[in-house]
Amino acid sequence: MDWRGRRGSNNIEDRRGRSGGGGGARIGGVGLLAVVVIGYFLGIDVTPLLQDPGAQTSAPAELTEADRAAGEFVSVTLADTEEVWAAVFREQLGRTYRPATLVLFKGTTSSPCGSASGATGPFYCPGDKKAYLDTDFFVTMERRLGAKGDFAAAYVVAHEIGHHVQNELGILGKANQIRQQVSQEESNAISVRVELQADCLSGIWAREAAQSFGSIDRGDLEEAVNAARQIGDDTLQANAGQRPMPHTFTHGTSEQRSRWFVTGLQSGKLADCDTFATDDL
Repeated sequence: MDWRGRRGSNNIEDRRGRSGGGGGARIGGVGLLAVVVIGYFLGIDVTPLLQDPGAQTSAPAELTEADRAAGEFVSVTLADTEEVWAAVFREQLGRTYRPATLVLFKGTTSSPCGSASGATGPFYCPGDKKAYLDTDFFVTMERRLGAKGDFAAAYVVAHEIGHHVQNELGILGKANQIRQQVSQEESNAISVRVELQADCLSGIWAREAAQSFGSIDRGDLEEAVNAARQIGDDTLQANAGQRPMPHTFTHGTSEQRSRWFVTGLQSGKLADCDTFATDDL
């Protein structure tokens, strides 16, 4: 993916380096990655394992060259999503797209949806229309999840912005409202449809970005498809030493995630990403 030297987004809120942003004790290297991946596999917040109960504040986190490069990469990717969705909303819906803000942080930070941490992974909060991302997650993807390449990382950004698109269309709010009124298993099933639709929307973004910016090649798209496979619920549970349990899935299987990404990639149409109108997920 050719991203260096290209325009970045103005909708980045960089909280890295702020006092307290590091969140307590330091667990370095493989130890930190292991804790983060355990949390991601099991769907639990392991932030307490990353914190020192006796530390109320911490010194500002020092940004490395890798941190700065990751921030620039995310900014460029976010700018691409803004251009693509502005065009898609205009051409397919006759509407104006209102972009999301993306929050970069290191360690932990707060959001209206709760504490954000590397342990819980990237997420979108409809409460403030912001996506939250600790770019160290990209390292976890490559070293622990087998999802290598900068376009695999771009897929993560595009997926979270896909949730913002759902929010702008009123889909996310309605789905979350229904999830609060049904059983846990039914709620999980709705969550799968939400996540697979976001995968499809990220495929639309990849298609339009490849055509509009000329910065994406076939190898990049293969990285994104591989990333979608590597973070399927069945693969994550199996890699965590668990027997895959479909009733607990919240994001979809590896096959489903990669297939819905490819659906958006091949179609480019919002109507073809309606995961709520099909019995064939």
